Amino acid sequence: MQVRLWGVRGSRPTAGPEYVRYGGDTSCVAISRGGGPPSIVLDAGTGLSRLGAELAPAPFDGTILLTHLHWDHVYGIPFFPAGDRPDARVDLRIPAQGDAEAVLAGSMGPPHFPIRPSQLRGRWTFAGLEAGAHVIEGFTVLALDIPHAGGRTFGYRVSDGRASIAYLPDHGPVAFGAGPRGLGYYHEAARELAEGVDLLIHDAQYTTEEFAERSHYGHSAIDYAIGLGEEAGARRVVLFHHDPDHTDDVLDGLAPPPGRAELAVQGSVFLL
Repeated sequence: MQVRLWGVRGSRPTAGPEYVRYGGDTSCVAISRGGGPPSIVLDAGTGLSRLGAELAPAPFDGTILLTHLHWDHVYGIPFFPAGDRPDARVDLRIPAQGDAEAVLAGSMGPPHFPIRPSQLRGRWTFAGLEAGAHVIEGFTVLALDIPHAGGRTFGYRVSDGRASIAYLPDHGPVAFGAGPRGLGYYHEAARELAEGVDLLIHDAQYTTEEFAERSHYGHSAIDYAIGLGEEAGARRVVLFHHDPDHTDDVLDGLAPPPGRAELAVQGSVFLL
């Protein structure tokens, strides 16, 4: 299994010389197998545009799994050239919540945007995904509800039978001020998704000091993500969904000791 990070930023994309090393595009992770093109994409932030450029001139043929519908995770849908073409196949799945296409059209369509999801070219399908285990593009995918403010949110565990990753880009503890580090208890679903994975990609938007004021936004502190990875026995922990105010220099200062976890870097490739 190959995992590539196409967007690692949270909340909004960033640009400028102070964001070059870690990257400024929002959440998007591509999964492929056997050296082939990606067939599963986790989230469709602005990083999806870069994935589309990388695939050119080939079309995308696969599934996009959205964790939730906040703007920073759907920005890239209409700007995905490898999907918006007649020979593309894109099966887009959201956490089940009514008519998926209609839900997406709430933010992608007039007067907010010139076209609706149904006007994208190619063979697009839009559907809700229920929590539970699924076989998608030949991978085993476990989708579970996890706490995050402002709408139904999934975390995903994806396995090819040999290796597994857990992807929880937007997730925060149920309550601040409790738990083993005073940053909230580890949620049962988050533990299940992360248990023994080869790679855990987890929300780590805030420092401990920032989290004390912003815990109601539904994100995690860096030490919370590291602690969950350690408790779940994840072999590698990648800290994801960087705050847009955290420049490269700020992130350098937040890097954990080697061996505990690492900061997500846009463009990174993990071979599992």
